[in-house]
Amino acid sequence: MQCPKCNSLMNPVVFDSIEVDQCSHCEGLWFDILEHEDLKKVAGAEAIDTGDPKKGAEYNKVDHYPCPRCSGGMVRMVDREHPHVWYELCHSCQGAFFDAGEFRDFKQGSFTGFLKDLFAGERS
Repeated sequence: MQCPKCNSLMNPVVFDSIEVDQCSHCEGLWFDILEHEDLKKVAGAEAIDTGDPKKGAEYNKVDHYPCPRCSGGMVRMVDREHPHVWYELCHSCQGAFFDAGEFRDFKQGSFTGFLKDLFAGERS
């Protein structure tokens, strides 16, 4: 599979028998249906998000692209617990793409995340 953000090769990453795909360049993560929710509940799963959040913030600006799995339309999502986490969800196959650092924030609540939420700008 090719990365929807930078078109680089996605490589499989396995944690707790759940396989996701990580981009070899921008380090974003692709989750098939509900895998991001399943891994959110698994202790230590944030370790799969090894990407640089600064790089992820740059690629987060790319938010209009077809689903890399089924070519369906991607919809921007905001995590209600952490409003600074903006990821994309396919309305057809329900796959999700998180830019580098976003899954770590999605998984873990933190003081840093609280500050990001407090100062997050509006998304256009």
